[in-house]
Amino acid sequence: MKVRIRFVGWAPVRRFFNIVLGAMAMIAVAMVSTFLAMRLAIHGREVKVPRLTGMSVSEASRRTSAVGLRLQLENRFYSPNVPAGQVLAQYPVAGATVRSQWPVRITESLGSQKVAIPDLRGEGERAVSINLRRLGLELGTVGHVPSPGPSGIVLAQTPGAGAEGVDRPRVSILISAPIEEESSAGYVMPSLIGLTLSGAYVRAGAAGLRIVSAEDVTPSSTEPAPAAPGTPFAPPAPGIVVAQTPSAGHRVARGDTVQLSLTH
Repeated sequence: MKVRIRFVGWAPVRRFFNIVLGAMAMIAVAMVSTFLAMRLAIHGREVKVPRLTGMSVSEASRRTSAVGLRLQLENRFYSPNVPAGQVLAQYPVAGATVRSQWPVRITESLGSQKVAIPDLRGEGERAVSINLRRLGLELGTVGHVPSPGPSGIVLAQTPGAGAEGVDRPRVSILISAPIEEESSAGYVMPSLIGLTLSGAYVRAGAAGLRIVSAEDVTPSSTEPAPAAPGTPFAPPAPGIVVAQTPSAGHRVARGDTVQLSLTH
């Protein structure tokens, strides 16, 4: 009896490995294509922020729209060096890479200060708001403090009437409020250092204290620390509290008086 052995050979095995290798190659190509497509989708929407400083606001708006970004007017400052209506500062800075439709915040120059700060003391809040808008000024912080006499009347303002060298067209006011029933409870004197005059009035009023005087002092000659890159330029505002009596931490009672020293 003869037994026949049939030798199949390597051809089917080779064909199988070729199929497997081809499938793996196709999977690899698909993964690489997907990765490249994702990178193109992400980085294809990135743009560089153009330089806007020195442009007019309308020019800056057209420039940002042309590269797929959005313009946001965030601040308006007086500047003796940059003409009114031009971009004084921007963030992100020119050359930064951001996503498409990213907002670019700008500060508009108002040129040199030409509007005199009016005396608002004795006026009501509504009249103050109307007068400021008529002069091209803005109403800033509005604080209330218990005070004898009619309520709703401006007791103090920052900047003061006729102030020069102010940084922005914003005037904060302190308005009289009805005096509440006196309390014999004691309070810890809060710190008012570093606040504007209007902010100090608000914080002191919350503790039932009365600011009765504010003296101007010459600011320190120490140069301020440089701002972080891209931070909009904002000159230090006058009228910052640098000293107070009583000092922070002392025990005070509702109705006690406070004296302040301010920069000018």
